[in-house]
Amino acid sequence: MASTTEALNAERILEATEEVLRRHGPAKATVVDVARALGVSHGSVYRHFRTKVALREAVTKRWLDRTTQTLEQIAGTRDETPPVALRHWLGALFTAKRRKAGDDPELFATYTVLLGEASSVVQEHIDELVGQLNQIVFRGVQEGDFTAVDGDSAATARAIFDATNRFHDPCYAHEWEQPGIEAEFSTVVSLVLRGLRR
Repeated sequence: MASTTEALNAERILEATEEVLRRHGPAKATVVDVARALGVSHGSVYRHFRTKVALREAVTKRWLDRTTQTLEQIAGTRDETPPVALRHWLGALFTAKRRKAGDDPELFATYTVLLGEASSVVQEHIDELVGQLNQIVFRGVQEGDFTAVDGDSAATARAIFDATNRFHDPCYAHEWEQPGIEAEFSTVVSLVLRGLRR
């Protein structure tokens, strides 16, 4: 149990919530369980997160943001050419998703349930990822490496995201450890890059 002398803040609550979800799963985890893990009253948790739904959305967003932050660095770099950056970004997304599914399967399963509940959080995450892809595509068009579909880099970025869906959508997680998946991923990325060439 956490010391009650430590300042209670949103980050501590989210960390505790993640542990409670790992232990109990999304169906059984309650705000009372989170409060108990922190050594505080459930009212103290509600002062930071007004509802159970708000708490679950916040913990889902925190989980998704871990991936987004890593990818933002790749999308924003000027150290790589756009084709190299795109391959790097797609590879990092696939690696991050596989790691989440493989390293902590209980929590991954829990978040898969939460993703279904937190549609606005998921949509914001997807929009952010597509925005990062758009950064890479737009720069590629400016530098003469890529051509965008109908001159629209945002629509092209969305098409790339959709075309690589098998390698980042949690519903395909059961396929991510199958033999040959890396080769299949590499083939799809090479095809995408070939299609983008000016």
